[in-house]
Amino acid sequence: MASIRTETLIHTPLDSAWAALRDWGALHERLAPGFVTDTRLDGTDRIVTFFDGTVVREVLVDLDNHAHRLVWSVTGGPYRHHNGAAQVLAEGPGRTRFVWVADFLPDTLAERTGAFMEQGTAAIKKTLEATRPEGTP
Repeated sequence: MASIRTETLIHTPLDSAWAALRDWGALHERLAPGFVTDTRLDGTDRIVTFFDGTVVREVLVDLDNHAHRLVWSVTGGPYRHHNGAAQVLAEGPGRTRFVWVADFLPDTLAERTGAFMEQGTAAIKKTLEATRPEGTP
């Protein structure tokens, strides 16, 4: 099973980063615009369209307000198994660490998935820093 982890330091307060991450239906607006071009809710699932036209169904597994952690699974699509988790952690005043982990099968998708995750993490950093509250260090 492949396991990929990306992380980045974002200059925005934890509460702002968590508000964007936990907004399950607004991935394309609040967290990763450009990288994700559309998000539609279908019950508690979301249908996500990426910049390259790839469309996947994501099932919400857990939304943990205390740990600031969101867990989902991609069903169908190229994966036989997929578990994703994103978490934001306080890194001092006005700074947040964003961590994204994906465990999946088949392993042959590791290079493509890793590149996607790196690009997505960069888009998330750019978006959250551009929308951070005024007066944030």
